[in-house]
Amino acid sequence: MNPGVSFLCFLLCITIVGCDRVYVHPFYLFDVGNLTGCKKVEDREQQVNNFVPVSNLSHISSAHEEGVRNKSEGRSHLRRELRDPIYIIGARFYEQLRKMHKEENILLSPTFSYESLLAFYIGASGETAKELQIFLGFDSSSVNPNCTYRIDGRKVFSVLSSIAKSPFHSKEDDQLFFAKFSWLFSAPEIRLSESFVNDLVFPNMNLFVRAVDFTNPTKAAEEMNAFVKGTHQSKSLLADIDPETNLLLATYTHFKVSVKGASLLKEPQEFWLSSHKTIPVPMMRITGTFQHKCDPSQNISSIKIPLSQDLFLLLLQPTNNSDLASVENQYSMKVLSNEWLVGLSPRQIQLTLPKVCLESTYDIQELLGKMPLSYLLGNKANLTRLSDNNITVGKVGSIFYAKAQALSIFHTETKSM
Repeated sequence: MNPGVSFLCFLLCITIVGCDRVYVHPFYLFDVGNLTGCKKVEDREQQVNNFVPVSNLSHISSAHEEGVRNKSEGRSHLRRELRDPIYIIGARFYEQLRKMHKEENILLSPTFSYESLLAFYIGASGETAKELQIFLGFDSSSVNPNCTYRIDGRKVFSVLSSIAKSPFHSKEDDQLFFAKFSWLFSAPEIRLSESFVNDLVFPNMNLFVRAVDFTNPTKAAEEMNAFVKGTHQSKSLLADIDPETNLLLATYTHFKVSVKGASLLKEPQEFWLSSHKTIPVPMMRITGTFQHKCDPSQNISSIKIPLSQDLFLLLLQPTNNSDLASVENQYSMKVLSNEWLVGLSPRQIQLTLPKVCLESTYDIQELLGKMPLSYLLGNKANLTRLSDNNITVGKVGSIFYAKAQALSIFHTETKSM
């Protein structure tokens, strides 16, 4: 394998997101109401019912969790309108991650990054809600510059949930697997809003709400990690907790996709890490007819590998002595990723891929600070729809784990905290 064959395994794509670009006013998703809408929003923000989570870190679901778990909403027809806002959030975060981790692999899910921010928007009020809403791509000033209309956060959350789960609905396809667990930990004195928690829960989703004493960060991390492992067999999620924290949201998302036809080569092959450095690594090979194009204007060769009806892997290979950095530079707010999919044609190809394990960690709080937008979730953030206490949000981080191997070519796990 030579530098010209080195590739960038760039995107795990869901086709419902990669639709044609059309302009739809963001408030098509919601009932904007009339000029009295501002007053109605103010009244709703004052009518919040709160509860105190159970402090026992048992693995038995509380009555409150069971009461909201079985709700159902169909939002499949609204997925396309979220495509651009999700893409822009992902591009902005990816740009910051590249600056912070120049020599490291980066794995990022724009959808789940967007979802984490949306969760806090649902609990936000006043100026914080306005700023988060604009950052999420919904600016109501074009409707009425003198009023900020709130979007329906639960409706958007349900759309994100359907986007993530849609490729995994078929029970007949054992090649695909998806599971998601969420844990909301708050300090013992914190009273949480019932409506906030309800808006985070959807069918087939596991949400656990518990109270934890954060004053001893080491002990708190041990207790929470033990609880997380008890509800789902995963690695330790939580570490380096700020003792000032009184709220922490942890999410574990697991994807597994198997591709038939991939086989492991008997001997390790040379893989180029750079133009002057190679290492021997286990390789796998797959042969078939794939959608392909070579774009000389962008110095990119694209190969689309179908994983299911709605899921595919896009491999981007630099050409004409170009490098991966030049390819990564094209993933920005200036060029939408679906342009890489235009003009593909079928071609018989033999692919040789490395068997790799990749892990990437990032903190959304840190990324917001680099923009700089740290005030969105900072100590002065207005989160009164989440709780009537003063909230100090801990890290809003994510850990991505990716594994590529024969007969199971792509395997990812996402952990947000």
